[in-house]
Amino acid sequence: MEQQINAIYALQKSSLQRLKNASAASRIEKLRSIETYMLAHKQSLFDALYADFRKPSSEVIIAELLGVKKEINYMIKHLKSWMKPQKVGTPLMLMGTQGQIQLEPKGMCLIIAPWNYPFNLAINPLVHAIAAGNAIMLKPSEMSEHTSAFINKMITALFDSSEVAVFEGDASVASYLLEQKFDHIFFTGSPMIGKKVMEAASKHLCSVTLELGGKSPAIVDESADISSSAQKIAWGKFLNNGQTCIAPDYLYVHEKVNFQFLQALELSIASFYGTGSEIATSKDYARIVNKRHFNRIKHLVDEAVLQGAKILIGGDFDESTCFMSPTILTNCTIDMQIMQEEIFGPILPVMTFKNEVEITGYLSREEKPLALYIFSQNQIFSDFIVQNTSSGSCLINDCLIQFGHDELPFGGVNNSGIGKSGGKFGFLEFSHAKSVLVQRTNLVRYFYPPYTAKRKWLIEQVLKWF
Repeated sequence: MEQQINAIYALQKSSLQRLKNASAASRIEKLRSIETYMLAHKQSLFDALYADFRKPSSEVIIAELLGVKKEINYMIKHLKSWMKPQKVGTPLMLMGTQGQIQLEPKGMCLIIAPWNYPFNLAINPLVHAIAAGNAIMLKPSEMSEHTSAFINKMITALFDSSEVAVFEGDASVASYLLEQKFDHIFFTGSPMIGKKVMEAASKHLCSVTLELGGKSPAIVDESADISSSAQKIAWGKFLNNGQTCIAPDYLYVHEKVNFQFLQALELSIASFYGTGSEIATSKDYARIVNKRHFNRIKHLVDEAVLQGAKILIGGDFDESTCFMSPTILTNCTIDMQIMQEEIFGPILPVMTFKNEVEITGYLSREEKPLALYIFSQNQIFSDFIVQNTSSGSCLINDCLIQFGHDELPFGGVNNSGIGKSGGKFGFLEFSHAKSVLVQRTNLVRYFYPPYTAKRKWLIEQVLKWF
């Protein structure tokens, strides 16, 4: 594998100028080919994702195919205008010049994709990188091996390895790729691995986009529409069996509506997946990706219960099939391990709060999350939370949908991520903004030495004017 990586790296390096000079039409043709292939072979993708963790085909369409298709179409619509040099105004002090910003590809790019949405989170950044004119080496996750094989087959069918190449394999493959001198690395995964990626990139002063995660809270105010909020939170939490980086990781409910909300949440879960043993046979409910993650999550639940947490809903586990029912924990405290690390599974700890000052006090002591969800009909309450917290994104009265907004940047802050993606923000992430300034006069000569009395006077006047 190392020899193959070295050979393709050299091949892609020699192709950078050709890719940089590729027209918008040429790049658009490549993007269309991805869309055509994935739609023509969607049943194979359904099968791959079902084999990896029994993901329902409807969830594949909603959270994998639809996002990629939408992103491709948005790129196609705007790419030609984005590639044009952008003229900028001229400051008075540089009168006679003309400046512009030219976007050029960063060059050699590495994309390391995760397993939870293995198609979407590999192909979306690939779409941005291709649109920007880069050469790309893509490392999908070995934990979703069937989907990784599908991606490899698709890319091999559509692209020459001098432009895009896929490398399957375990962490050793990713480690060797990270030793190479890339111009940009796009990584999606945990903060712990993100730090290692950033450390590797620092050796080459390589720019990075880190799409990480963390504990994204949801807040339910006493003014919230209880039934609607419960449905939205249940969907956002249990989609993909809770294995979503922007899923609500834990919940704060106003003490006045806590009982009412928990009842509504139980009804929502039942309406989605059934009750009791029905959930295990539901065709609409995915599984934990493997036994290692299953046991990690179960340990968090067992430890929380030993420390006083109560299983209000769910609590059914089957290691042999990696089945874990939607589980609601109450009587949780902030010092429990389940409240210290990202759960990444269908477990939702619930706590109560009294007022907005209390809730912002809680959140200020935690790492800045990738997403923050507020459910409230009280704009004063919502505005207070937005203004007094920091998060990658903030969504009021819904879950997850901010990921699909073309005009909004997606990404974290500090521990939850560095850099942005989505729409033009994704295109810019894989582009270098080069300043180009044309001088049409020789006025600057009046600032050249020797600094005679006349020139000193002129320079002093300039200081006063500006």
